[in-house]
Amino acid sequence: MELKSVCVFCGSRMGARPEYLAGARALGAELARRGLTLVYGGTSVGLMGAMADAALVGGGKVVGILPRVLSDRELAHQGLTELHLVDSMHTRKAMMAERADAFIAMPGGIGTFEELFEVTTWAQLGIHHKPIGLLNVANYYAPLLAMMKRAVDEGFIAETRAQPFACDPSPASLLDTLQKGWQPLTPATPALSPEQT
Repeated sequence: MELKSVCVFCGSRMGARPEYLAGARALGAELARRGLTLVYGGTSVGLMGAMADAALVGGGKVVGILPRVLSDRELAHQGLTELHLVDSMHTRKAMMAERADAFIAMPGGIGTFEELFEVTTWAQLGIHHKPIGLLNVANYYAPLLAMMKRAVDEGFIAETRAQPFACDPSPASLLDTLQKGWQPLTPATPALSPEQT
């Protein structure tokens, strides 16, 4: 499948290292350079806002999806190509997934982790067949990858599912991998619809 849009999960805070901000800006600029639409959480703050701004400055299209309840707290970005205010976090995530051809997780907190694992679970169940990547800025995701290995070693994840993400510190290299159709998972069970999960 040809990639036309990429959903990015990342922090609504800047984080403790300047590399995180640089990575967010680099990813936004690279998406714009390739003509890929950025789909993200719709805010103007943190890494999310910096990434969106970089994509817009580069002439890219940016689609933001934000629950109304967060539009004041997270400061909805007013300069986007499209901004959708929705009723719930569930609607937000479903719409982000529907609008995207691939997913990338940058450094972030609990919300980022939750979004990453949800789309990874959906891939494992065969609900979608879209590539998933980690932009591993400053080796942020090393503990997560180690935890995945621990889960394999302890018998909770099959060896064939130990690495469900493409992983790279470079936005350009990661997007190259995703655009080649990187597919780490085959469904563990017959494909389910979202309503069945």
